[in-house]
Amino acid sequence: MRQTILILLVIIISFPAITYGQKGKKITITGKVVDASDKPVSGASIFIDKEKTDVVTDKDGFYKIKVRTDAGEILVFSLLSGALEEQIGGRTEINFVLVNKAGGNINPPATGDKTAGDKGKKEGGINVKNSPVPVYRDIYDMIKGRVPGVEVSGKSIKIRGTSSLNVSTEPLFVVDGVIVKDIDYIAPETVKSIEVLKGPDATSYGSRGSNGVIVITSKTGKD
Repeated sequence: MRQTILILLVIIISFPAITYGQKGKKITITGKVVDASDKPVSGASIFIDKEKTDVVTDKDGFYKIKVRTDAGEILVFSLLSGALEEQIGGRTEINFVLVNKAGGNINPPATGDKTAGDKGKKEGGINVKNSPVPVYRDIYDMIKGRVPGVEVSGKSIKIRGTSSLNVSTEPLFVVDGVIVKDIDYIAPETVKSIEVLKGPDATSYGSRGSNGVIVITSKTGKD
């Protein structure tokens, strides 16, 4: 009798641990992301249940990510090709065809000459009004995940392709037409658009724009 009770106690104590272990298991999802022309989409961000991950598609459009077994949705976002969400439903291979369903709410990078004789380059920007993409942790995370042509490490930002004339490599920040020292105070959900300027496009700011300029317009600021 005493032995039977001991066995029952062991089963009762072990059961929650077994259940928890199963819930904590992960599955690996792989897939390929292409655009409407069946071309690979590289650098697309992967979101799981509305949360941004560090995973992006490689140069051939492939991705690989480990998720919890209870994860519900996977979303792929590309600045150029749009966003698409799929139910995971236990699948381990999920492919995406992005057909730019952003509806014009997310503008592709604007590249090329500003004028016929302008050798400069407007690096690009985003319009985030009514964006289908989840809110980011902070403004730096938002710029890293959605603005092309920049390198973000923590709170340090560098615009690729600029040659610094100063000791610092940080760009100039302009918020709603006003030059500011930093952008720590800006909440991602208040941002309407972000534009990156370099070269001749940044010359209107003088030597202060030698590292490039990041122009942010808030939803309450001027268009």
